[in-house]
Parts: sequence; structure tokens; C-alpha cells
Amino acid sequence: MKWVVLVGSVRRGSYNAAVARALPALAPEAVAVTLLPSVASLPIYDGDIEAAGMPGPVTAMGAEIAGADGLVIVTPEYNYSVPGGLKNALDWLSRIKERQPLKGKPTLILSASPGALGGARAQYHLRQVLVALDAAVMNMPEVMISQAHKKIEDGRIIDEGTSAFVGKQLAAFKAFVEKLA
Repeated sequence: MKWVVLVGSVRRGSYNAAVARALPALAPEAVAVTLLPSVASLPIYDGDIEAAGMPGPVTAMGAEIAGADGLVIVTPEYNYSVPGGLKNALDWLSRIKERQPLKGKPTLILSASPGALGGARAQYHLRQVLVALDAAVMNMPEVMISQAHKKIEDGRIIDEGTSAFVGKQLAAFKAFVEKLA
């Protein structure tokens, strides 16, 4: 089974990127997890650019998602919502006409934040966007890592309880992906 990971943050010291990098070690047996290119690699969505031809990084990202069994999105919360770079990536991906990569795609959301809610508001907004893309989002269990600055250090999850909880979510996601296959 193959999953790809889309990270909503481009910050070098991102807690969410650290979580994403931890996923291969926390994933269930027989699941390969690879990170997609950064959302920063995509131009800002522009219908004129689209009319001239879909940018290569967009079609490449779309092909990787389409070829995967599941998509994992790991994102911070910016101003009670989804980061602009992640929303831009989803806007571009929604424009792919052939083999729409998110339609029916088993999708999982995780977030990490130094705040008390762990990115909850971003997750709820992201779920709204994913409805428009017809992604098959796993609802439970949710993982919202609050107080991330106490649980992630030097680009690694250092809190064993957090690692175990993420591992349980990934096991549930594997079962969800198998159920939808």
C-alpha cells in the first residue's frame, strides 16, 4: 500500500513537516509513505496560466496522488484556517481534468500547533474544501497535536504518547483505505 503526504507548511522548522517526516516510521506494516514536493513549488493559481497549459509541477503532483492508495495532509492553522500554499495546491489539483486525483481518494488529515487546539479550525476548513473535491476523508480518529513545541523538538516527535496516538490513527487509516478499495 502506498500513501503520499502533502504538507501545508513551507517553514524550515515546521512542526507539521516534522510530523510528516515521522509518518513512515509510525505507519503500519506494508505501508510505504512518501512526501510530495513542497506546496511552494507550485505557482499561485491563475486561470491564464492554466489556459496556457497546466504547470508541470501540478500535473506531477496530481499523478503522484492519483497513483497512491491514500493521501495524508499534514497542516498548520493560519488565522483560523488553512495556509494559503495548501489551499493554492488544492485549487490547482482541482483543475486537473483527466483522472481527477482527489475524487474518491482516501484522505487523512493531521495538524500540529503550539496552541491549545492543535490546528482544529484548519482541519474543519480543510474538510469543507475537500468536500468540493469529492475526497473520501476519514473522520475519526482525529489527530490535532496541541502544544507542539513541547512534543516536537529538533524536527522529531519526542512525546511517546503523541507518536502512539498518530500510529493508532495511521492504523485506522489503513483499514479505511482497505475498506474503500
